[in-house]
Amino acid sequence: MKMTILVADDDPHIRELLRFYLEKEGYQVVSAPDGERASELLEIEQIHLAVVDVMMPGKNGWELCRELRDTYDLPVILLTAKGEVRDKEKGFMAGTDDYLTKPFEPLELLYRIKALLRRYQMVSKQVIVMNRTIIDRISHVVKIGEEVIYLPLKEFELLAQLASFPDRTFTRDQLLELIWGEDSESDSRTIDVHIKRLREKFTEKTDDFILVTVRGLGYKLEVRS
Repeated sequence: MKMTILVADDDPHIRELLRFYLEKEGYQVVSAPDGERASELLEIEQIHLAVVDVMMPGKNGWELCRELRDTYDLPVILLTAKGEVRDKEKGFMAGTDDYLTKPFEPLELLYRIKALLRRYQMVSKQVIVMNRTIIDRISHVVKIGEEVIYLPLKEFELLAQLASFPDRTFTRDQLLELIWGEDSESDSRTIDVHIKRLREKFTEKTDDFILVTVRGLGYKLEVRS
């Protein structure tokens, strides 16, 4: 079955350019000139990934991205002419998986699409494999080779959340809501403390992955080959 990519952008040249490259790679493409039409397509098409321009008339890309996060389980790449950190933070807060600044190379976007689709296949798995490191969501243990590591529940959930979406940046507020719940009285320092503990436990045990601080935004997990 062909995977279907939604391209939402008010620039018809970009829509046609991406259609050319994506269809050449075997993807099916549906396109929308604005956020409202994109929402309509999401209701009638089975979409596997969305490429969304931020500056669209009517419903903008940030609004569409939040709708995608609230209603659908699929990866999102935001396209924007804005590249400053505060704009990227707004995109990640809206729930985007990746962020590409215009002008961009179509092949770079294609590589990012392929990488995101591969990573999203990990999300539904109960077992996350990163080379010799295995995160087992059923038994709540981490295995590195033959060694079994038991973590406190919140540390395990934080590691599993980041490992489920390699290279995706999560803000501290997003991680607090996902792991501790929106009613938690914990603050962003709680995330920093738990990340520090995870680093202390795994840095010398494995080089399969690394927990990266994204300056001004939050954290992400990178898998090393």
